[in-house]
Amino acid sequence: MILRKSKREARAQEVVEVETETADLDDVTVDIESLPDAEVEVFDDSKSAPAERADTGPLDETEASPVRPYVDLGGVKILPRDGLHLRLEVEEGSKRVVAVGLDFAKSTLQVQPFAAPRSTGLWNEIREQITEQIQKQGGTTSEVDGPFGPEVRAEIPVMGGDAQSSRLARFIGVDGPRWFLRGVIAGEATVDPDAAEKIEELFRSVVVVRGTTPMAPRDLIPLTMPKASPTDAGPAPTAV
Repeated sequence: MILRKSKREARAQEVVEVETETADLDDVTVDIESLPDAEVEVFDDSKSAPAERADTGPLDETEASPVRPYVDLGGVKILPRDGLHLRLEVEEGSKRVVAVGLDFAKSTLQVQPFAAPRSTGLWNEIREQITEQIQKQGGTTSEVDGPFGPEVRAEIPVMGGDAQSSRLARFIGVDGPRWFLRGVIAGEATVDPDAAEKIEELFRSVVVVRGTTPMAPRDLIPLTMPKASPTDAGPAPTAV
């Protein structure tokens, strides 16, 4: 039996643009890999994820449809759609891809997949440490119950800007099977409900590919340039 993509899915695959850029988002990004482990305080290490995560996403590679036209970026797969612009953020020194940036609905969504323990989660601990780091930078934070569970909403001073310049951001996270997916939302989705709904649906559509390689918790699951796979509707987009 030959499985064929719909014309709509094929067109969506074609409109995805992929660019690479040097990672320079210090005003909204907190490096999870460098967060210090707590020495005294005991954190809640239970998993934090929507009850229906395995059905509605973000998905593990074993839960995703094998015939959908994903763009394969190694540690994550992204489902193309009209109007989506995809960027790979590259660490300047090592040239390592450290994050995937998605521009959509006048908003940006940065995603990063991390290795995690099988039976415990990372988001409850990391969320508190993100809050602490942002406050040290002079920003303000609040924790709310969002569509994926607890999330951090922050107002962060823009690096190099004037004293009154700041940026709004939403930090979201989901613990999956042996992985943790972190998202940072900026732009219209921080203030506009319609844009927020579109970006949240985009986050749900992300597929995490943990792989079988042993990794320490909080290690970034390797991300790569787009590559062709049986689930692609056509050739992988060319990086600019």
